[in-house]
Amino acid sequence: ILETLRQPMEDGQVTIVRANGRVTFPSRFMLVAAMNPCPCGYFTDSQRKCRCSQHQIETYTSRLSGPLVDRIDMHVEVPAVPFVELRSQRDGIDSGALRAQVLQARERQNRRFRSHAILNAHMSARQVKHHCKLDVAGEGLLKQAINEMGLSARAHDKILRVARTIADLEGAEGIAVEHL
Repeated sequence: ILETLRQPMEDGQVTIVRANGRVTFPSRFMLVAAMNPCPCGYFTDSQRKCRCSQHQIETYTSRLSGPLVDRIDMHVEVPAVPFVELRSQRDGIDSGALRAQVLQARERQNRRFRSHAILNAHMSARQVKHHCKLDVAGEGLLKQAINEMGLSARAHDKILRVARTIADLEGAEGIAVEHL
């Protein structure tokens, strides 16, 4: 089932073909998914010992194909939250302030793509080259990441799209190393 999402994620449309015809529907969506690092869930946990074998971990993580993983923009490891933080009285980000930040970022994107009415996530490869220029430090970091992690051309462009969005959220004109 997950593999069937690959093409709609890539194309932004779903095509259904039946004996009587073919119908195409728009399908721009945001996929948010969660997965444990291994069957027992403790592979990356610093407090608990994982009891899975390397083979079990590889089998578990291989359920998601490389091409599907490559189409997911962000991968975030979420460690267990310590009790002290769970009980903290410190306030998080106010949703109103976050909304205002997002609206400002969207306005930056609207100005950038005024003739195309798209968002950073939907930039073409040509638009990525034009709107996601990096300084020398950024080029070096991206080159190192691509080479050491063996990332694809698709991953390269996704990194730049996400970095452009992070820069927009911060109100920055250019993409800096911390955005990458």
